[in-house]
Amino acid sequence: MLTIAIETVVYLGIGLVMMMLGYFIIDLFIPVDFPQEINDGNKAVGWVSAGIYAGLGFVIRSAIISNTISEAAELLQGVIDTTVYGAIGVAALVLGYFIIDIFNRKFNFNTALKEKNEAAGIMIFGIFLGIAFIVSGVIQ
Repeated sequence: MLTIAIETVVYLGIGLVMMMLGYFIIDLFIPVDFPQEINDGNKAVGWVSAGIYAGLGFVIRSAIISNTISEAAELLQGVIDTTVYGAIGVAALVLGYFIIDIFNRKFNFNTALKEKNEAAGIMIFGIFLGIAFIVSGVIQ
């Protein structure tokens, strides 16, 4: 029981740090000031932010599950694997955002977010979740 409690606290800490760091990194790549836009009530950016956190949470969850399934997995190795998979998830979200934006000829994601286009934010939320499902499928 104590082991499960310790693992929960450790993985929660790693997961939260990975999610916040991932959010910060993605915010650097998308030319919209996320905190300012959310403070201004930009729902499009709110949807994108939710997609980032949900997507990274899903990838991190899959990394944790893949480590607990392995009987030989130790906590330290699990933390390392979770961190690596979290970083891959961040890179996949950034890369996927730009690839889909390039092929999307109807509108520009960055412009739509700056214009507070909530539909675009919901679409990007879905893109981030889809990418997270793909990455988590590889992990498991």
